[in-house]
Amino acid sequence: MASAVLPSGSQCAAAVAAVAAAAAPPGLRLRLLLLLLSAAALIPTGDGQNLFTKDVTVIEGEVATISCQVNKSDDSVIQLLNPNRQTIYFRDFRPLKDSRFQLLNFSSSELKVSLTNVSISDEGRYFCQLYTDPPQESYTTITVLVPPRNLMIDIQKDTAVEGEEIEVNCTAMASKPATTIRWFKGNKELKGKSEVEEWSDMYTVTSQLMLKVHKEDDGVPVICQVEHPAVPGNLQTQRYLEVQYKPQVHIQMTYPLQGLTREGDALELTCEAIGKPQPVMVTWVRVDDEMPQHAVLSGPNLFINNLNKTDNGTYRCEASNTVGKAHSDYMLYVYDTAATTEPAVHGKLGLNPPSTQASSIKETLWVSVSSAPSQMRPCYSSINHPRVRSNKPTTVCAPNNLVKLVIMCPRPLQEHCTVQEP
Repeated sequence: MASAVLPSGSQCAAAVAAVAAAAAPPGLRLRLLLLLLSAAALIPTGDGQNLFTKDVTVIEGEVATISCQVNKSDDSVIQLLNPNRQTIYFRDFRPLKDSRFQLLNFSSSELKVSLTNVSISDEGRYFCQLYTDPPQESYTTITVLVPPRNLMIDIQKDTAVEGEEIEVNCTAMASKPATTIRWFKGNKELKGKSEVEEWSDMYTVTSQLMLKVHKEDDGVPVICQVEHPAVPGNLQTQRYLEVQYKPQVHIQMTYPLQGLTREGDALELTCEAIGKPQPVMVTWVRVDDEMPQHAVLSGPNLFINNLNKTDNGTYRCEASNTVGKAHSDYMLYVYDTAATTEPAVHGKLGLNPPSTQASSIKETLWVSVSSAPSQMRPCYSSINHPRVRSNKPTTVCAPNNLVKLVIMCPRPLQEHCTVQEP
């Protein structure tokens, strides 16, 4: 917005008369010319009057409002001109044929006009003129905002492999001004690299994201979000990642239920393998030895009947897919038939809930303690066993490094047991 003082006297009147008469219909041309010339002779001075207006920002297709206002008006004539200096309104009369311009208010202190269905071609300076002596002029700038015409996201590869770096591109076309593009993987914001291309006052923005994918990214959306003053809220588009990964293997002991493998008992292990693509085959092997002759393999299941100590060893489940292979090991230790618990040096127990209605069961454990204090009768303030968790500090005394415990174990055996009698 700016204001200026124009040349005074008959030159201004003649110029105004010429512009208005040229734009008027033939029937009104002479009348308008005479009216302007007579008014020019009676133009009051501009002392004390002040013409002002405000810049306008509008979204394409919406309505712009232009207001020419006068402080301390003395009924001087107000006129509105377009960027080509064609008269839009002279007082309350519209010489211009563009019907998108409509009069909202006309008084001695304001000329207010609306412009509907604004397009990019309407952008520019509009002039308010006040016919005082000397004349005054002020201009308002209409800025048209254009939202992106289209928002597209493109992933270099529809299916990626874990550990691979892929390229993702997002394009926001034909906006004004240029858009700002932000990237998200799920809820985490990532940093991309944007390039701006300008054509005929319009901008196309392309943003590139280089993304290293992991198996946890499978099914996670990659979001391209656009911020633009013509877009309320945030405009966004997204693509879901499809990531292939090698199997994850887990061995589940389904029998015996108590987890203790004794001579003469049976052992059943189930191999669970998950990957993408899903492994079509899992295999069992015995590490560093042959599989027992009485072992039965059935798909993911390994069954060994009538266990004996020659069955001791490491049993491995292997699974593979097009991405890679993986395995999981189970160390088998066969106990005597009279054994009630495993030694502390042996691995952790794999427990499943037993079929019983009792809420708890009393068990006796012989626990091997790893170190002894320097006392005649050793006492131990802590017990290291996977089945035992003390609710309070426990001191256990014994003549050697073997400690007998009486414990209460909840049913089902998914929780730790508590010490009842050391």
